[in-house]
Amino acid sequence: MAAGGGGDGALPDLSRYVVSRPVYNEPTFQEENERKLVVPKTLRERVQKTCSCSRRKAIQVTKTLFPILEWLPKYRVKEWLISDIISGVSTGLVATLQGLAYALLVAVPVGYGLYSAFFPILTYFFLGTSRHISVGPFPVVSLMVGSVVLSMAPDEKFHMVSSNMTGLNQTVIDIASRDAERVIIASTITFLVGILQLVFGFLQIGFIVRYLADPLVGGFTTAAAFQVFVSQLKIVLNVPTQNYNGVLSIIYTLIDIFKNIGQTNIADLIAGLLTIVICMVVKEINDRFRHKIPVPIPIEVIVTIVAAGISYGVDLEKKYNAGIVKSIPSGFLPPEPPAVSMFGDMIASAFSIAIVAYAIAVSVGKVYATKYDYAIDGNQEFIAFGISNIFSGAFSCFVATTALSRTAVQESTGGKTQIAGIISAGIVLIAIVALGKLLEPLQKSVLAAVVIANLKGMFMQIFDVPRLWRQSKADAMIWVFTCIASIILGLDLGLLAGLVFALLTVAGAVSAIVVEPEGVKILKFSSPIFYANIDGLRSSIKSTVSSL
Repeated sequence: MAAGGGGDGALPDLSRYVVSRPVYNEPTFQEENERKLVVPKTLRERVQKTCSCSRRKAIQVTKTLFPILEWLPKYRVKEWLISDIISGVSTGLVATLQGLAYALLVAVPVGYGLYSAFFPILTYFFLGTSRHISVGPFPVVSLMVGSVVLSMAPDEKFHMVSSNMTGLNQTVIDIASRDAERVIIASTITFLVGILQLVFGFLQIGFIVRYLADPLVGGFTTAAAFQVFVSQLKIVLNVPTQNYNGVLSIIYTLIDIFKNIGQTNIADLIAGLLTIVICMVVKEINDRFRHKIPVPIPIEVIVTIVAAGISYGVDLEKKYNAGIVKSIPSGFLPPEPPAVSMFGDMIASAFSIAIVAYAIAVSVGKVYATKYDYAIDGNQEFIAFGISNIFSGAFSCFVATTALSRTAVQESTGGKTQIAGIISAGIVLIAIVALGKLLEPLQKSVLAAVVIANLKGMFMQIFDVPRLWRQSKADAMIWVFTCIASIILGLDLGLLAGLVFALLTVAGAVSAIVVEPEGVKILKFSSPIFYANIDGLRSSIKSTVSSL
């Protein structure tokens, strides 16, 4: 058997190679395998082997559960510490602002976003296998949590009758009771998400993320970006709308926005538009000149400080009725148990959130793991985020994963390990205990604009569709179907519909009849080839060839 020709794509001349193989019969085959594979004969022996513990095995298990024991002893203090400190400070400033902004998506007071940017890092530092991701809120996941919060605690549930100065009764919202209830719901679903992720990790089902194909994730996150945009648009305009949830909720929200657009607050609109334009322009400069700029310009932080100063100096709330943050609590709240009675109402949504949050974190983590040549353990990531969310849920946080923009800041500013992450948590801690009051005059429209400015990358995914169509029409259809379904049905049902559609597409492709080119016969042999079935394979080949 020979193959001629040279060049990179040519096959080698196999006639030059002779491979000596032993002659097998059934007795020798069994004898050799019995020597190689010693299987415990009884259940007791198998249990003893599984439960046996040696010093080496104990160390290995401990390092698997606590990856910090693997990388921290190898930490290069002189080479890495300064870079991690600079990265941690930069990332902490961004994390502080994003925590406040993403709290708007969860429909809880913005101060709770600071907790959500702080607590998850503390546990992931010890348990996570990624050295570069910035752990904390992410807009898509925050919006999914917010959908549950709004469905279980809508404004209508907290209407109360109040008398005004003219003696007429009017319906108002009991904001204090509403916010307290929403915080409980958000922290409870965070706790439940953590439990699910922890169970998935112990069951070793990190492979589940493989079923979230890239086209499906792309379509889903693009639809989520559109949902996020609409939810923040009403804050930028500061117009009254009802809180909708479920099928067609985004359409109803848009109708409300356009119906009440005449009530737009000009001060909030101008502040929001300026923030969006400035942030997007400076981010573009950061991207284009990233090799020349040693540290990306923290434009969100700069804009926020300037906007808070202007709002305080001009007194925008009193003069122009601008919507401001108003109150950011200082210090920490005591830990509280979850409302277990709510688990049944949110289990389906918690399952979706757990998978999406995990998929986002692992996907981003793998990008940087590949770049810096280390491994991400998918099952350990489930455990790390599971424990982080359980711990965070006890402290009134909402679900943690990672944010692409924040992780990019942490890596691009020189972050080498999760030391940068723990330093960023320290910056958030300073904001919680000391600096939160300084941000109380900040307009909510500025925070909403920061969220919108960070959606550019997800919106740009729409340009993947023509490329997917050229490569695989099925992948393009999965992307488009998932995106449309998630916009119309909502994120939870949309993700489920997209997953079902993707699985049906795969099943159709697998079961499709193979078209044989003229002069070619395709045989499928669904079994390993060994001595017991070699005769059957030989006869199949002979019968096929003789029929040609």
